Amino acid sequence: MLDQLSDRLQSVLKFLRGEAKVTEKNMAEALRMIRLALLEADVNYKVVKDFVERVRVKALDQAVLDSLSPAQQVIKIVRDELVAVLGGSDKPLTFAPAPPSILMLVGLQGSGKTTTCGKLARWAKGIAKNPLVVSFDLKRPAAQDQLAMIAESLGVPFYGMTAGRMADPPAALKELVAHTRNRGFDPLLVDTAGRLHIDEELMTELRLVKDTLKPVETIYVGDAMTGQDAVKSAQAFEERIGLTSIILTKLDGDARGGAALSIVSATGRPIKFIGVGEKYDKLEVFHPDRMASRILGMGDILSLIEKAEETVDLKEAEEMVRKLRRQEFTLADFRKQLVQVRKMGSLSQILGSLPRGGPFKDVSKLALDDRKIVQFEAIINSMTAEERAGPRIIDGRRRLRIARGSGRPVSDVNQLLKQFFEMGRMMKKPGFTKMLSKLP
Repeated sequence: MLDQLSDRLQSVLKFLRGEAKVTEKNMAEALRMIRLALLEADVNYKVVKDFVERVRVKALDQAVLDSLSPAQQVIKIVRDELVAVLGGSDKPLTFAPAPPSILMLVGLQGSGKTTTCGKLARWAKGIAKNPLVVSFDLKRPAAQDQLAMIAESLGVPFYGMTAGRMADPPAALKELVAHTRNRGFDPLLVDTAGRLHIDEELMTELRLVKDTLKPVETIYVGDAMTGQDAVKSAQAFEERIGLTSIILTKLDGDARGGAALSIVSATGRPIKFIGVGEKYDKLEVFHPDRMASRILGMGDILSLIEKAEETVDLKEAEEMVRKLRRQEFTLADFRKQLVQVRKMGSLSQILGSLPRGGPFKDVSKLALDDRKIVQFEAIINSMTAEERAGPRIIDGRRRLRIARGSGRPVSDVNQLLKQFFEMGRMMKKPGFTKMLSKLP
């Protein structure tokens, strides 16, 4: 997520930390590096210009220059300004005081609108809501089938718009609201029509839906991978029908991600969720401060903890901490952790949530990928209980037997053992032991 921008900005922070003091000369160089990093990430030029100027003015303030740690002060200024560009504080999704809360999704075709409708329904179920989904698209009959399949896979009620109902759109929409209210559904998630390009016919249809339903949220769903095109489209939807919030999809596959840094300034509307994968659980509440920290390599431990709380068995976690403290972590424990990691998401997302320093600075050496997790599980499953408990007994003959049993080459068995022993060395370092001592 925003990997290229993150790497470039972290280089700037490293440059500042290496300077004995902040001067106009080295600050000018740092700002030049920041400007290039943002522009190469496809951030809007005006947003970049305003961002750099605000950082420059604050960084060259005499109080900052005279402080005991001017470089750290400048880094804090960069982070704070990044948070401001991303929207400042968290903006939770709005629900109506009296149900049903109607959430209307708009956007261009291919932005992931229908999939996002399913993701939002799943999220709503997770906070004890009773969502209903509906597709209101006068041009694309297949839209009904697509959303119906998504709803069925999630166990979410779906309201079908038949051809007869669609013949009189205002009446159909009023009937939909009555159906939702009478059966106690909340929220009502309305997937709307999309086009490859904005046209007057689309806007007329969306205005009809909005004027009839009077949604509490009109949410623009934009594809982050389209960069500034997503920003321009969001501006057009804001000007023509009015928006309340934004969901950016496909942030997991976007190396630049300038849309995330431009769209709030361009529309004046907050990002409330981001899509970070194709599966229906890959929708995250957007936190500007956490995103800024991740971009600058400071990590996002809070989000990682929240994911862990959703997926990890508490008793197992407490037992694992006790084993780590006693340095009794075995390959059987490692296998349990691999299973938990798979539940939490991809390794790139998890490692991206860790700060690039302190006890985590060597984590990248583990060099695991998501396919390796499954392969490593198979290798550990092919070991005896004795080998899992004491892997140092695994000699060449045992490695060959384990490789044959798991269907993997001996080199994979060697890699697993190397990774495991490397992890053991990392866990003996003072940073890790100090962190473990603070855990309950």
